[in-house]
Amino acid sequence: MDIAGKNVLVFGSGISGIGAAGLLEERGASVTLYDGNDKLDAEEIRGKMKDGAKADIVLGEFPEELLGKLDLVIISPGVPTDLSIVNRMREADIPVVGEIELAYELGKGEVLAITGTNGKTTTNNMLCAALEAEGQKVICNHTGSNMLNGVVAAFVLGAGLNGHIKADYACIEVDEASTRYIFPQIKPDYMVMTNLFRDQLDRYGEIDITMNILEEMIRKVPKMKLVVNGDDALSAYLAMDSGNACTYYGISKAVMKSKTNEIREGRFCKRCGERLQYSFYHYSQLGDYKCPKCGFQRPVPEYDASDVQVGDQLSFRVEDHKITANYKGFYNVYNILAAYAGIRTAGFKAEHFQDMLKKFNPENGRMEQFRIQGTSVTLNLAKNPAGFNQNISAVMQDSMPKDVLIAINDNAQDGIDISWLWDVDFDRFQEESIRSITVSGIRCQDMRLRMKYVDIPTMLEADVEKAIRSRVADGTGNLYVLVNYTALFSTRNILKKLEGEQK
Repeated sequence: MDIAGKNVLVFGSGISGIGAAGLLEERGASVTLYDGNDKLDAEEIRGKMKDGAKADIVLGEFPEELLGKLDLVIISPGVPTDLSIVNRMREADIPVVGEIELAYELGKGEVLAITGTNGKTTTNNMLCAALEAEGQKVICNHTGSNMLNGVVAAFVLGAGLNGHIKADYACIEVDEASTRYIFPQIKPDYMVMTNLFRDQLDRYGEIDITMNILEEMIRKVPKMKLVVNGDDALSAYLAMDSGNACTYYGISKAVMKSKTNEIREGRFCKRCGERLQYSFYHYSQLGDYKCPKCGFQRPVPEYDASDVQVGDQLSFRVEDHKITANYKGFYNVYNILAAYAGIRTAGFKAEHFQDMLKKFNPENGRMEQFRIQGTSVTLNLAKNPAGFNQNISAVMQDSMPKDVLIAINDNAQDGIDISWLWDVDFDRFQEESIRSITVSGIRCQDMRLRMKYVDIPTMLEADVEKAIRSRVADGTGNLYVLVNYTALFSTRNILKKLEGEQK
């Protein structure tokens, strides 16, 4: 996209709009930054821009005389695309594109999109670290901000002072529902799909709705190569049915017998409706399956984890590599394997993959470790039945005495329907090593009731910080904090604050 010397309007003055304006100026465009909110302060906006920025700032009613001067309009994600002024721009044959499309067009290199219900953030960050270990420069939305605004910001903020995106790759975590807004614009070169589980029913609807969205978006990018968890019948069906080139990863031999009584999302063949036959489950619907009627079956994975060991440390073999990691939770074998399959599919030999794992810190509430006044605290996200059951498995791998704190919110991003709590196998917390369970968050009373139904006593403290302080002061010295989505970042900030108080 050649924008040098062109008059460009950036519609929206948020952080991504300001970033887009700077990027355009550095590329030689004459920029007007516009926002319809006349209550904003132009000087305050300019203070957020790069030193020397020359962009005009226009607030309030749009000046009609500007229409005849514009060559291009960049519209921010938060701006409705059906505004009358936007429609008039189109009627005047002025190209109107999104910020994400701008960043993509101005960048070079390949894009890897990571999506799926569970494991996106860990897989995305691990794949980014693996690419960097191979000497590549990578743009990545590390914090898990995986909707349109977060993806836009990752690209825009990845631009250097000269406006160029000097990256070889972009590793972009994408919310499944947001693929409909993101994929048509950036057209990823690769998509890594981790799994498909029931999640946030009032936001996503039934899992078929998510599958329909993904199916449509995959078809819109026919050249995109898929890297798919073949142990998930739902993900495998989408891949096989798409016609896209596809690489599979998985675990061909049973590792451990599931102790959970889980909902199996993939019980029926998506091709013909017949009940699938499973020789074993790893967890939820992940396992070895085949359809006795139409022949649909688990694909043979190109990247197959063998000799899998689970405990205080994970280890397995894939190809000629011995992989070890100091993580708990069997589900992390899949996350590591997904990242490995991703980098191999992108054309690298993964010679530095194990070295990367030794240094890799999951962070952002994915088995993240804190040390507070002598207490070891592990923070992890648990936002749906499959994820929570795997969290419980990871906690129970620790045979030492421990305390557990569960914080459940019901904000819009969590989904206000928390009925999924009744599908989690909380009765596994009845073991002697669990010395206390504290329930917290907005829906702490609901969580307490859920635990009462499996005869597990709990302490109730709605305030998460007070709950943590109490367990640190009067606990085992080994605390696991399990939270759903909107409780994650606030809880993480609390833990970082408490950790900092002792320095």
